[in-house]
Amino acid sequence: MQSIKDKIDTENLPKHVAIIMDGNGRWAKSRGKERTFGHRHAIAAVRNAVNACNEIHIPYLTLYTFSSENWKRPDDEVSTLMTLISETLLLEAEEIFTKGLRMHVIGDLQKLPTLVREQMQNLIEVTKNNKRGNLILALSYGSQNEILNAVKQISTEVKNGDLQVEDIDEKVIEDHLYTKDIPPVDLLIRTSGEVRISNFLLWQIAYAELQFLDILWPDFGKEDFFQCIYNYQNKERRFGKTSEQLDNKL
Repeated sequence: MQSIKDKIDTENLPKHVAIIMDGNGRWAKSRGKERTFGHRHAIAAVRNAVNACNEIHIPYLTLYTFSSENWKRPDDEVSTLMTLISETLLLEAEEIFTKGLRMHVIGDLQKLPTLVREQMQNLIEVTKNNKRGNLILALSYGSQNEILNAVKQISTEVKNGDLQVEDIDEKVIEDHLYTKDIPPVDLLIRTSGEVRISNFLLWQIAYAELQFLDILWPDFGKEDFFQCIYNYQNKERRFGKTSEQLDNKL
Protein backbone atom coordinates (compact mmCIF):
# COMPACT_ATOMS: atom_id res chain seq x y z
CA MET A 1 0.00 0.00 0.00
CA GLN A 2 1.40 3.37 -1.04
CA SER A 3 2.18 5.76 1.79
CA ILE A 4 0.89 9.32 1.58
CA LYS A 5 4.55 10.34 1.89
CA ASP A 6 5.20 8.85 -1.56
CA LYS A 7 2.62 11.21 -3.07
CA ILE A 8 4.31 14.35 -1.77
CA ASP A 9 5.91 16.60 -4.38
CA THR A 10 9.35 17.33 -2.96
CA GLU A 11 9.63 20.34 -5.27
CA ASN A 12 6.60 22.03 -3.70
CA LEU A 13 7.19 21.85 0.03
CA PRO A 14 6.31 24.55 2.56
CA LYS A 15 9.38 26.29 3.89
CA HIS A 16 7.92 26.86 7.35
CA VAL A 17 5.36 24.70 9.19
CA ALA A 18 3.95 25.72 12.56
CA ILE A 19 1.91 23.49 14.87
CA ILE A 20 -0.49 24.28 17.72
CA MET A 21 -0.14 21.09 19.74
CA ASP A 22 -3.56 20.87 21.38
CA GLY A 23 -5.55 18.15 23.12
CA ASN A 24 -3.22 16.67 25.75
CA GLY A 25 -5.65 17.26 28.60
CA ARG A 26 -8.65 15.79 26.80
CA TRP A 27 -6.56 12.80 25.70
CA ALA A 28 -5.66 12.11 29.33
CA LYS A 29 -9.20 12.71 30.60
CA SER A 30 -10.59 10.22 28.08
CA ARG A 31 -8.36 7.64 29.76
CA GLY A 32 -9.36 8.60 33.28
CA LYS A 33 -6.02 10.28 33.96
CA GLU A 34 -4.82 13.71 35.08
CA ARG A 35 -3.99 16.33 32.44
CA THR A 36 -0.26 15.94 33.18
CA PHE A 37 -0.48 12.34 31.94
CA GLY A 38 -1.37 13.71 28.51
CA HIS A 39 1.51 16.17 28.52
CA ARG A 40 4.00 13.38 29.20
CA HIS A 41 2.60 11.22 26.40
CA ALA A 42 2.76 14.16 23.97
CA ILE A 43 6.54 13.82 23.60
CA ALA A 44 6.12 10.96 21.11
CA ALA A 45 3.98 13.22 18.90
CA VAL A 46 6.66 15.91 19.04
CA ARG A 47 9.22 13.37 17.85
CA ASN A 48 6.87 12.29 15.06
CA ALA A 49 6.50 15.87 13.84
CA VAL A 50 10.23 16.61 14.03
CA ASN A 51 11.19 13.35 12.31
CA ALA A 52 8.59 13.75 9.55
CA CYS A 53 9.73 17.30 8.90
CA ASN A 54 13.34 16.17 8.81
CA GLU A 55 12.65 13.26 6.47
CA ILE A 56 11.23 15.45 3.71
CA HIS A 57 13.60 18.36 4.37
CA ILE A 58 11.25 21.11 5.48
CA PRO A 59 13.67 23.76 6.77
CA TYR A 60 11.59 25.39 9.55
CA LEU A 61 9.27 23.83 12.14
CA THR A 62 7.76 25.89 14.96
CA LEU A 63 6.01 24.18 17.87
CA TYR A 64 3.65 26.09 20.19
CA THR A 65 5.05 24.57 23.36
CA PHE A 66 3.82 26.90 26.13
CA SER A 67 1.80 30.07 25.64
CA SER A 68 1.90 33.26 27.69
CA GLU A 69 -1.66 32.42 28.76
CA ASN A 70 -0.62 28.97 30.00
CA TRP A 71 0.91 30.61 33.09
CA LYS A 72 -2.70 31.00 34.31
CA ARG A 73 -3.14 27.23 34.59
CA PRO A 74 -3.05 25.45 37.99
CA ASP A 75 0.37 25.66 39.66
CA ASP A 76 0.88 21.90 39.69
CA GLU A 77 0.25 21.66 35.95
CA VAL A 78 2.61 24.56 35.19
CA SER A 79 5.27 22.99 37.41
CA THR A 80 4.88 19.63 35.66
CA LEU A 81 5.13 21.28 32.24
CA MET A 82 8.31 23.14 33.19
CA THR A 83 9.84 19.92 34.53
CA LEU A 84 8.81 18.08 31.39
CA ILE A 85 10.32 20.76 29.15
CA SER A 86 13.56 20.56 31.13
CA GLU A 87 13.67 16.75 30.93
CA THR A 88 12.89 16.76 27.22
CA LEU A 89 15.61 19.30 26.41
CA LEU A 90 18.12 17.04 28.15
CA LEU A 91 16.89 13.79 26.61
CA GLU A 92 16.49 15.11 23.07
CA ALA A 93 19.60 17.33 22.90
CA GLU A 94 21.84 14.72 21.29
CA GLU A 95 19.13 13.65 18.83
CA ILE A 96 18.50 17.25 17.78
CA PHE A 97 22.23 17.79 17.22
CA THR A 98 22.66 14.47 15.36
CA LYS A 99 19.78 15.32 13.02
CA GLY A 100 21.59 18.52 12.09
CA LEU A 101 18.84 20.75 13.46
CA ARG A 102 19.44 24.25 14.74
CA MET A 103 17.46 25.16 17.85
CA HIS A 104 15.66 28.50 18.28
CA VAL A 105 13.40 29.62 21.12
CA ILE A 106 10.91 32.51 20.90
CA GLY A 107 8.83 34.14 23.62
CA ASP A 108 9.11 36.03 26.90
CA LEU A 109 11.90 33.81 28.14
CA GLN A 110 12.61 35.77 31.33
CA LYS A 111 9.50 34.22 32.88
CA LEU A 112 10.90 30.70 32.50
CA PRO A 113 12.74 28.93 35.34
CA THR A 114 16.49 29.59 35.35
CA LEU A 115 17.33 25.92 34.70
CA VAL A 116 15.10 25.78 31.61
CA ARG A 117 16.63 29.01 30.25
CA GLU A 118 20.14 27.70 30.79
CA GLN A 119 19.36 24.39 29.08
CA MET A 120 17.82 26.20 26.12
CA GLN A 121 20.78 28.54 25.77
CA ASN A 122 23.15 25.60 25.86
CA LEU A 123 21.23 23.77 23.13
CA ILE A 124 21.02 26.94 21.03
CA GLU A 125 24.78 27.38 21.32
CA VAL A 126 25.61 23.74 20.61
CA THR A 127 23.44 23.62 17.49
CA LYS A 128 24.14 27.10 16.11
CA ASN A 129 26.18 25.80 13.17
CA ASN A 130 23.73 23.05 12.15
CA LYS A 131 22.23 23.57 8.71
CA ARG A 132 19.85 20.70 7.95
CA GLY A 133 16.82 22.35 9.51
CA ASN A 134 15.51 24.70 12.18
CA LEU A 135 13.44 23.69 15.19
CA ILE A 136 11.74 26.65 16.86
CA LEU A 137 10.07 26.28 20.26
CA ALA A 138 7.52 28.95 21.19
CA LEU A 139 7.81 29.14 24.99
CA SER A 140 6.02 31.65 27.19
CA TYR A 141 4.92 33.00 23.82
CA GLY A 142 2.04 35.32 22.95
CA SER A 143 1.78 37.01 19.58
CA GLN A 144 0.04 40.14 20.84
CA ASN A 145 2.85 40.73 23.33
CA GLU A 146 5.39 40.08 20.57
CA ILE A 147 3.81 42.75 18.35
CA LEU A 148 3.43 45.15 21.30
CA ASN A 149 7.12 44.78 22.14
CA ALA A 150 8.02 45.41 18.50
CA VAL A 151 5.94 48.61 18.48
CA LYS A 152 7.64 49.82 21.67
CA GLN A 153 11.11 49.15 20.26
CA ILE A 154 10.32 50.92 17.00
CA SER A 155 8.78 53.87 18.89
CA THR A 156 11.92 54.20 21.00
CA GLU A 157 14.10 54.24 17.88
CA VAL A 158 11.92 56.97 16.35
CA LYS A 159 12.03 58.97 19.60
CA ASN A 160 15.83 58.69 19.71
CA GLY A 161 16.15 59.77 16.08
CA ASP A 162 17.51 56.41 14.94
CA LEU A 163 14.50 55.74 12.67
CA GLN A 164 12.19 57.96 10.64
CA VAL A 165 8.44 57.33 10.72
CA GLU A 166 8.27 57.29 6.91
CA ASP A 167 10.84 54.48 6.85
CA ILE A 168 8.67 52.11 8.87
CA ASP A 169 7.49 49.27 6.63
CA GLU A 170 6.75 45.56 6.94
CA LYS A 171 10.45 44.69 6.95
CA VAL A 172 11.11 47.02 9.88
CA ILE A 173 8.31 45.42 11.89
CA GLU A 174 9.50 41.90 11.02
CA ASP A 175 13.03 42.81 12.12
CA HIS A 176 11.67 43.61 15.60
CA LEU A 177 9.69 40.39 16.05
CA TYR A 178 10.99 37.30 17.84
CA THR A 179 11.07 35.58 14.45
CA LYS A 180 13.55 37.93 12.80
CA ASP A 181 15.41 36.03 10.03
CA ILE A 182 12.81 33.23 10.10
CA PRO A 183 10.53 33.06 7.02
CA PRO A 184 6.75 33.51 7.31
CA VAL A 185 4.62 30.47 8.04
CA ASP A 186 3.36 28.60 4.97
CA LEU A 187 1.30 25.97 6.81
CA LEU A 188 -0.29 26.12 10.25
CA ILE A 189 -1.62 22.89 11.77
CA ARG A 190 -3.79 22.64 14.87
CA THR A 191 -4.86 19.38 16.47
CA SER A 192 -7.83 18.59 18.79
CA GLY A 193 -10.67 19.87 16.60
CA GLU A 194 -10.52 23.44 17.90
CA VAL A 195 -10.71 26.06 15.14
CA ARG A 196 -8.86 29.09 16.46
CA ILE A 197 -5.38 30.62 16.38
CA SER A 198 -4.91 31.18 20.14
CA ASN A 199 -2.58 34.19 19.90
CA PHE A 200 0.03 32.28 17.88
CA LEU A 201 2.23 33.92 15.21
CA LEU A 202 -0.52 36.35 14.17
CA TRP A 203 1.79 38.44 11.95
CA GLN A 204 3.68 35.46 10.56
CA ILE A 205 0.61 33.48 9.39
CA ALA A 206 -0.87 36.29 7.28
CA TYR A 207 -0.90 34.09 4.14
CA ALA A 208 -0.50 30.65 5.70
CA GLU A 209 -2.68 27.71 4.81
CA LEU A 210 -4.58 26.58 7.92
CA GLN A 211 -5.43 22.95 8.70
CA PHE A 212 -7.44 21.90 11.76
CA LEU A 213 -7.32 18.22 12.67
CA ASP A 214 -9.82 16.36 14.84
CA ILE A 215 -7.17 14.11 16.38
CA LEU A 216 -5.72 14.92 19.81
CA TRP A 217 -2.04 15.81 19.91
CA PRO A 218 -0.70 12.66 21.64
CA ASP A 219 -2.17 10.61 18.75
CA PHE A 220 -0.44 12.71 16.07
CA GLY A 221 1.78 10.56 13.85
CA LYS A 222 4.10 11.02 10.91
CA GLU A 223 1.37 9.96 8.47
CA ASP A 224 -0.80 12.79 9.84
CA PHE A 225 2.01 15.25 9.16
CA PHE A 226 2.56 13.92 5.65
CA GLN A 227 -1.20 14.12 4.97
CA CYS A 228 -1.16 17.80 5.96
CA ILE A 229 1.73 18.43 3.56
CA TYR A 230 -0.11 16.61 0.77
CA ASN A 231 -3.25 18.67 1.46
CA TYR A 232 -1.17 21.84 1.41
CA GLN A 233 0.21 20.96 -2.01
CA ASN A 234 -3.31 20.66 -3.37
CA LYS A 235 -4.20 24.21 -2.40
CA GLU A 236 -3.77 27.22 -4.67
CA ARG A 237 -1.88 29.94 -2.82
CA ARG A 238 -2.83 33.24 -4.48
CA PHE A 239 -1.45 35.86 -2.04
CA GLY A 240 -4.22 38.28 -3.05
CA LYS A 241 -3.95 37.58 -6.78
CA THR A 242 -6.44 35.79 -9.03
CA SER A 243 -5.98 32.28 -10.42
CA GLU A 244 -5.63 33.78 -13.89
CA GLN A 245 -2.77 35.98 -12.76
CA LEU A 246 -0.97 33.01 -11.30
CA ASP A 247 -1.50 30.97 -14.46
CA ASN A 248 -0.01 33.80 -16.52
CA LYS A 249 2.72 34.43 -13.91
CA LEU A 250 1.68 38.08 -13.58
